[in-house]
Amino acid sequence: MPIRLCSSSETRAQLLREAGIAFIQESVEFDEESIAASSPKNFVYQATVGKYEANLKAYGFEDYPLLVADTVVTSQNQILRKAKCKDDARNILMTQSGNITSIITCLIYHAKDKKIVDISKTDYLFADFDADDLESYLESGRWRGKAGACMVEGFCKSYIKEVRGYENTAMGLSVEVLQRFM
Repeated sequence: MPIRLCSSSETRAQLLREAGIAFIQESVEFDEESIAASSPKNFVYQATVGKYEANLKAYGFEDYPLLVADTVVTSQNQILRKAKCKDDARNILMTQSGNITSIITCLIYHAKDKKIVDISKTDYLFADFDADDLESYLESGRWRGKAGACMVEGFCKSYIKEVRGYENTAMGLSVEVLQRFM
């Protein structure tokens, strides 16, 4: 039986396809701007629960198990949200340049016989970003809609000096955790 991926993220959909997990993709929007959190883990948990509750109300879990996920990026004690403009993206990325960046993903999987909640973290140590490379990435617009304007599978990949955790977690879905419970 397929699951319902309650996310518009093409990256999350691709991770499920690569893992061989059948799914349909449809989601109800949830406004994350209202969240006031004291820590990145608390923020990502609240965002995921908010999305879960909105999608549960819209779809239930009787027809298909629900899968909801959210990701937050943090560096230098700052939660790095989705950039609103190119200058915002530049500032967010410069916070990560040459520093440790933590990418925290929370998922909720709810089927008839089980419900799991997981929070996983992957840490990256990035080298300093090249200024011309950064400007090219900003001009491409690929940072839009990405937490922390970060693409560990794209722009940031060549700057990774060290990784602690699963790359899938950093890409927005802890597939390794999900597969254990399906």
